[in-house]
Amino acid sequence: IRNLMTIGQPLQPGDEIPVFARAADFDAWNRYAAVNAEFVPIHMDDAAGRQAGHETAIGMGNLGVSQINCMLRSWLNGHGRIASVALQFRSPALRGRTNVAHGRVKSVYDADHARTITLDVWIDDDDGTVLTRGTATVEGPSR
Repeated sequence: IRNLMTIGQPLQPGDEIPVFARAADFDAWNRYAAVNAEFVPIHMDDAAGRQAGHETAIGMGNLGVSQINCMLRSWLNGHGRIASVALQFRSPALRGRTNVAHGRVKSVYDADHARTITLDVWIDDDDGTVLTRGTATVEGPSR
């Protein structure tokens, strides 16, 4: 599997884009909660997470969406745009783990100086648990 550094490189199904990794911890969650007014006990307190049936407090689902977007924007590096992202949440992000966003090229369509790329995207943690899974479509200049 090739690790692709830019959207303008030759692409083929199965190629992977650079990952985006972040710690799942109270510092990151507090910053996200401050921007989104999401100071909910299950995200801020391990006891509340355990009361809800989890090992620890859990991360915000939409924080995962933003991590997928950060991965895509970093890869595009100003040379394209995110056209769509669709995700399913599979498992909560537990505090103390590292979450890693991944993208794998599913299809590439070049026409009239424009390129449309569909990717399978997902986030897993350092235990191998898949947190989110879905697809993304990005558009940019053709090769």
